[in-house]
Amino acid sequence: MIIYNVSDYCAAGDGKANDCEAIQKAIDDCSENGGGTVVLESGKTYYSSSIALKKGVELHLQKGSVLKATSDIDGYIRPCKMINDPKTALVGNPVTGKPSFVFIYGYEADGCSITGEGVIDGNCYAFVERKNEYYVTGNFYPRPTVIYIEKSNHISFKDITITNAPFWTLHPAGCDDVLISSIRILNPLDVANSDGIDPDHCSNVRICNCHVQCADDCICLKTTNGNSEYGPCENVIISGCTLTSTSAAIKIGTEGVGDFRNIIVDNCIISKSNRGLSIQIRDGGNVENVTFSNCIVETRRFCSDWWGTAEPITITCFRRDENTVAGHIKNIKYFNVTCTGENGVLIYSSEENPIENVVFENVAVHIEKKSKWESGLYDLRPCIDHGIEKTKNASFYINNAKGVRMEKTKTTWGNAPEEYYENAVKGENIEGLVIKDCDFASCNKTEIFNLKNSHILNNI
Repeated sequence: MIIYNVSDYCAAGDGKANDCEAIQKAIDDCSENGGGTVVLESGKTYYSSSIALKKGVELHLQKGSVLKATSDIDGYIRPCKMINDPKTALVGNPVTGKPSFVFIYGYEADGCSITGEGVIDGNCYAFVERKNEYYVTGNFYPRPTVIYIEKSNHISFKDITITNAPFWTLHPAGCDDVLISSIRILNPLDVANSDGIDPDHCSNVRICNCHVQCADDCICLKTTNGNSEYGPCENVIISGCTLTSTSAAIKIGTEGVGDFRNIIVDNCIISKSNRGLSIQIRDGGNVENVTFSNCIVETRRFCSDWWGTAEPITITCFRRDENTVAGHIKNIKYFNVTCTGENGVLIYSSEENPIENVVFENVAVHIEKKSKWESGLYDLRPCIDHGIEKTKNASFYINNAKGVRMEKTKTTWGNAPEEYYENAVKGENIEGLVIKDCDFASCNKTEIFNLKNSHILNNI
């Protein structure tokens, strides 16, 4: 393997001079010569405008090295052509489009990788302004994505630390064979939209042994409208990750114009998150064949600015707006999942499009009030007909579903004020509910079941 050291290309590495030209020349030479490794040396900080990763290039950050993004927005690659119009230069496309600004960009960069124990710093506070003590947002939108790799196959991201993302952190789109292993994403918990890992229209994805904390979704599978020329998001394994999120730790959707299928989430621990395991369909994409197993989920509310009301498990399906018809959700399974937090499980869809075939086996839900924020709420946003629904929380709240099965599942309660909490299982329009070998307790001696227009096949 040929090594290309950026210091040999006159990179200063002093954290002040812009080293973009030197880094890019090393990448270009490496790719033109058939591939190899471009090295950023330990003990140095490389301040840089955007760089373009190329086919067959491994960008390797040695331990103790830092690659820091410029604070000058004019130094960013702009994959979205629309953003080059001066009239929209600081407005950007909606979040469902391609990124408007990117720090590390790759297009048709097959076999590229980013490795090493160094740090990539997205310089987030150069692009945000504070809204309140809990929350900052951008003075333009969307802000720069840290890493965006498009239409590139057999790509890898290993061992690196990424921090201070001003917008999404790691966003592969239209890629096949994606390995994301043992990386750390350490974003501030007050910077909005700083998603961790967002595979978008990607297939054969493995995300394993990662630690992610961020102010939005930690790991979010997407099929965005901006990348709708690519296929479904399918054949995904997420395993061995530890996650903390102000939104959902692991989510499928919200942007979902294409299908999601064949997804396994296993051996993950979620702590201090606003939501745990979430499926949110608002567009035309369908979801099927998803399994969550051997997970521990702890939830709490952060503040009212974030979507979610501390649901450990959420499946919702609604039309985004009057121009959208939501897809369908079916064949979802939860095995050996332990939930502790301020809310219970939420399954909720429109009456004409029920969620089908959901299994809970050996799932424990313990509810206890922990934060100062209001409970007795369910957050159904974004959608045309609903917002935040005010109703007492249950361990399981199910509306408009078919074929829900609960087996060896348990509910318990800690500090649960009567004004916020009530039943073990409540809801309406549930067809074919099966309950077997469960241990259900309600809150404050209320009824265990509160079901309307529902058909229970078995209650043992």
